[in-house]
Amino acid sequence: MERRQAAEATPASSARSRRAPGPDERRRDPERTRERILDAALTEFAARGYAGARVNEIAERAGVNKQLISYYFGGKEGLYRAIASSWRRQETEASTEQQRMTLAELVTSYLPRSAHQRSLVRLLFWDGLMPAGGDPGGEERGSRMREAVADLERRQRDGELADDIDPGCFLLAFMAAASAPAALPHLTRSITGLEPDSPEFLERYAEQLGRMVRHLAKD
Repeated sequence: MERRQAAEATPASSARSRRAPGPDERRRDPERTRERILDAALTEFAARGYAGARVNEIAERAGVNKQLISYYFGGKEGLYRAIASSWRRQETEASTEQQRMTLAELVTSYLPRSAHQRSLVRLLFWDGLMPAGGDPGGEERGSRMREAVADLERRQRDGELADDIDPGCFLLAFMAAASAPAALPHLTRSITGLEPDSPEFLERYAEQLGRMVRHLAKD
């Protein structure tokens, strides 16, 4: 009798243990799915460029159905724009702190130190191979670059940059310098004998970039 009562009680107790997810949990699941898709898309775009990336590969990397990508982002271009917007938000959040940095500190802060940042740099270089007007994020990037040049012009007026240095050319040169280890890891190894993502290399390279920038400041 006792065993039968225990057996009869088991389904009820199991039903109680299998509660429905709460509203917060239901909200988090789509957010986690979106993040997995965006991470997979960044990896795919960085490896193949926008033109070569395949939505099927992104879905497989993320472990989701291809239709979910269309549902959340509307397709490949929407994914690309979402990545660009995420990058823009990160830069906006960092802008207040960057205003307090010296010019040398600002330049070295762009040195990509994480795998995520290195993927963004590789994607940027892939975008440079696209025909003019074929880059979905080109307009937004142009706005960011104009803001960066305006900030350098302000710093030049404040005496951080010599008068005979063109701020736009300075920005282009040091963006390329900061991006070089991520974009050209094989050359980095050949020239320095170090892995481009090793702490030893990153510390040494950041110090040297800062030294170069300080040489371009006003006397």
